[in-house]
Amino acid sequence: MEWMSLNQLREEYLSFFESKGHLRLGSFSLVPQGDKSLLLINSGMAPMKKYFTGEVTPPRSRVTTCQKCIRTPDLERVGHTARHGTYFEMLGNFSFGDYFKNEAIPWAWEFLTERLGIPADLLWPSVYESDDEAYAIWRDVIGVPEEHIVKLGKEDNFWEHGTGPCGPCSEIYFDRGEKYGCGSPGCRPGCDCDRYMEIWNNVFSQFNNMGDGTYEELAQKNIDTGMGLERLACVMQGVDNMFEVDTVRKILDKVCAIAGKQYGANSDNDISIRVVTDHVRAATFMVCDGVMPSNNGRGYVLRRLLRRAARHGRLLGIDRSFLCEVMEVVIGENECAYPELREKQEFISKVISIEEESFGKTIDQGMQLLDNFIAAGSGDTLSGEDAFKLQDTYGFPIDLTVEILADRGIKVDVDGFKKIYENYRKETRAARKNAGADAWKSGAVLPPDIQPTEFVGYGSFNAEGKIIAIVKDGETVDAAVEGDSVALVLDRTCLYAESGGQVGDVGTVDCANGQVTVSDTNKTTNGIFMHIGTVSRGIIKVGDSAATAVNGETRRSTMRNHTAAHLLQAALRKVLGTHVEQAGQLVGPDSVRFDFTHFSALTADEVHQVERLVNESILAAAEVDVREMPIDEAKAMGAMALFGEKYGERVRVVNAKGYSIELCGGTHVANTAEIGLFRIVSEGSVAAGVRRIEAVTGTGVLKLIDGYTDIMSKAVATAKVGKPEELADRIAALLEENKQHQVKIEQLSAKIGSANIDSLIGGADDIAGIKVIAAKYWDSDTDGMRSVGDMVKSKYPSAVIVLSAVNGDKVTLMAAVGADAMKRGLHAGNLVREVAKICGGNGGGRPDSAMAGGKDASKVDAALASVKDLAAAQIK
Repeated sequence: MEWMSLNQLREEYLSFFESKGHLRLGSFSLVPQGDKSLLLINSGMAPMKKYFTGEVTPPRSRVTTCQKCIRTPDLERVGHTARHGTYFEMLGNFSFGDYFKNEAIPWAWEFLTERLGIPADLLWPSVYESDDEAYAIWRDVIGVPEEHIVKLGKEDNFWEHGTGPCGPCSEIYFDRGEKYGCGSPGCRPGCDCDRYMEIWNNVFSQFNNMGDGTYEELAQKNIDTGMGLERLACVMQGVDNMFEVDTVRKILDKVCAIAGKQYGANSDNDISIRVVTDHVRAATFMVCDGVMPSNNGRGYVLRRLLRRAARHGRLLGIDRSFLCEVMEVVIGENECAYPELREKQEFISKVISIEEESFGKTIDQGMQLLDNFIAAGSGDTLSGEDAFKLQDTYGFPIDLTVEILADRGIKVDVDGFKKIYENYRKETRAARKNAGADAWKSGAVLPPDIQPTEFVGYGSFNAEGKIIAIVKDGETVDAAVEGDSVALVLDRTCLYAESGGQVGDVGTVDCANGQVTVSDTNKTTNGIFMHIGTVSRGIIKVGDSAATAVNGETRRSTMRNHTAAHLLQAALRKVLGTHVEQAGQLVGPDSVRFDFTHFSALTADEVHQVERLVNESILAAAEVDVREMPIDEAKAMGAMALFGEKYGERVRVVNAKGYSIELCGGTHVANTAEIGLFRIVSEGSVAAGVRRIEAVTGTGVLKLIDGYTDIMSKAVATAKVGKPEELADRIAALLEENKQHQVKIEQLSAKIGSANIDSLIGGADDIAGIKVIAAKYWDSDTDGMRSVGDMVKSKYPSAVIVLSAVNGDKVTLMAAVGADAMKRGLHAGNLVREVAKICGGNGGGRPDSAMAGGKDASKVDAALASVKDLAAAQIK
């Protein structure tokens, strides 16, 4: 058995199964497409579930892939052991009703023993305890001795997930040697020790779990093979764990070089080195596949990975931004298999560097905010509400809050945080959700033999078809009458179904004895169009001939906006740079909303340039050519693809000649002149690194101008000027007048504050030359308390002040110590902490300034009375 690099192993596997008649597919995106059950792709078969279920026809009955995967259930364990990692690659060969055990098992053995040269005596197959067929193949066909075949129970060797397809497994284990074993005479695969490592798993999907404890044979049996690439590399390279595998080790060595640390010399450093190595590796692939940092979903996973990596960099003593240096090694080690990493390097680098810089600010701001929350809170626990506010409003993640406060002996109400966060997620989902559409989109209520709908609406607003199914109240029915809310399935339609960011068409479905007014059109994952609406006249029945008609005005407006979105992206890339990628869009009849990757707000000049370029392309009256072609031909033309999207062999190309060329399945104008006019209404941030432009076209621009004119007329009347041209000068004069008033207010406030401070000093106790002030503050504003403290320590260096404020049941305490008083041993953080304990609270902070909180307002007088003695005890 010869040493092989990880990249060699990947190619060996894929080419081997190509030789067995398999179609090699590139890795699917880490972002699941059309699968809401997963946050991120976590296995080789996950992106092909619909092939297994029959919802979608696979491109070939035999497929092989190397799939990028992310798993994060044990994120906190990553680094603490060398076993855990978030990113890995899964090799797989799949059969969709083609070959089965008689081919899968011999091919697995052939690849391992002949292609890779692994000694047969180091391999141990396992089978499900009652799978006699697989056992016989291993023993009689492959020739593995019976004592080398292990039978395991349902927990280990039977794959099922609720009802539906399931089946036994046959795994292949590699014997790493006695030094990894437990020493037990019965040690063999299935033992909990580290001697036997599973490297291959064949899942034989041959049964249907009926949900009542019984199983039926499937008519179409499938093969789902999984083998971890990094795990196989451990075997072929003779190393103990994934961090020692060649490509990963080079990333790890880069981390060590930046930190000036030696791997293996210090266990705490090793944890941080592994965290940075794994997390930057995972983050690089996630960003490449279009995941952007955010505070929820997969974006939050990415944010946690990057911020955890940055924090462990600090623990290693790295006091600068460095993650992009590690990212460069990740790209260098993986670009041979994933060339898109190099293509998007500038973009990936920008996202990671911005998030790392943001993290640095978050740490500094977060510490101050934590102090404020602790001061305003009570006891030794930070509330779930405050923890959520830190994360949601200020981007300070919960895990970081827990870690930092643990060092101070303060707990976090994590359960309370989770409840608030879950409610937030539910509200967010509810706000976005199309109330009834998800039920129709699932397709669960439809008969299984319904074929995909034929769409003929690109070139026509009318079509003839037949009603195939009627859904009412979540059930299929044979007929519906006036007033019923329904979803219709037709064999043929001209109404466009929502997809690609374009809203579904509205229109009508006319039958001989009835009519349905369609308010929305969408489709199931297997291409069945659902015409959602209300029976507006008569009765409709399954089998009726049906004439579909699109609302022409609405469709034309949508077409204008969709083509404008293409021109907008082209203009953005020209003005801002080629890092701009579509990150989402919503195209409807009223406006276009376009999300794109960019890292700062557009200047007024940039917005003007983009708008000008789009309007120039409209006025050029460019022909918009739409045609289908092979994907390789489309790429050769320079067609833009949607970030992270997976395309088939044939694609639809929309070419606004000379201005824009994109892959797109939406509806478009035939000539850019049909758009009329284009106007940007707003530009803003959606998430870190993602901007959003909202714009209007055609009649939408005219409506916008009418609205602006109305606003201008009202502003002229309110400002009492003669004409709009005088508005700017009038507003400037009013602002200057207001500014002068504000200056006077601040001057008066400063005089009052200074007088109050002098009054406090006049009544201070003098202890060994130190002025000690303990008083109730006249407001509950923490910023005001800090300001008084700053003035005292600045004006009176030999003074210490403790102020209290009460707001309801909450007590806030502030302590400040002058420079000379600090030299005498006084410490604001220690002092305010002891004062807060009397009020049943906690807190602390810097030697010169600190905040604390309490929960017993009745003890405030006693707390303030204690300041004199507590201060005296600190004075040297």
